[in-house]
Amino acid sequence: MSFAEQLTRLQVFLDADELHDEALDYVAAHGFLTALSICAETVPTREWIDAIFSEPPHYESDAQREETEATLIQLQAHIARQLASDEEFELPCDLDLGDDPDDSELRGWCIGFMEGVFLRENAWFESAEDEVSEMLLPLMVGSGLFDEQPEFEDIAKDPNLMDDMIVQIPEALTALYLLCQAPDEKPAPAILKPRHH
Repeated sequence: MSFAEQLTRLQVFLDADELHDEALDYVAAHGFLTALSICAETVPTREWIDAIFSEPPHYESDAQREETEATLIQLQAHIARQLASDEEFELPCDLDLGDDPDDSELRGWCIGFMEGVFLRENAWFESAEDEVSEMLLPLMVGSGLFDEQPEFEDIAKDPNLMDDMIVQIPEALTALYLLCQAPDEKPAPAILKPRHH
């Protein structure tokens, strides 16, 4: 079975209604694995697989469990390779929150990413808290998890500013990856600032 076919099967499994309410769907799991691939601290495989599902899913068989977990591990390796390459990172969804942000796949992806950050919060912020916080801003905005906070409230009310932030997500991911995974290799890119129209 090709990797594309495995991913399709994984997507069907993760998007099924039978999973626990707190389980991550495919797009959110992709965001979660992207965060884990960037984080300077390696999270044990068993821990992050369990975190994706929140509680063990009811697999039809051991073979299905093995296939699902193996595909997740392959997906994480694929994401890590993408981040390490010089090409712009591609998200599995449109870079757009649409008319109803709460229903958009991008919001789900950003929430999954932030879940990955929360899993090892100390590792993210211990070495360069201010830089990491600034680079995470587009992802935090995209997630909608912080809209109640004063500094995010203003951004959430301004569609142009929101769009400005959202389009910077791939750039922010590359910057975070370099900062966390290869801090000595290249100077960190200029910190992202909202571009004013």
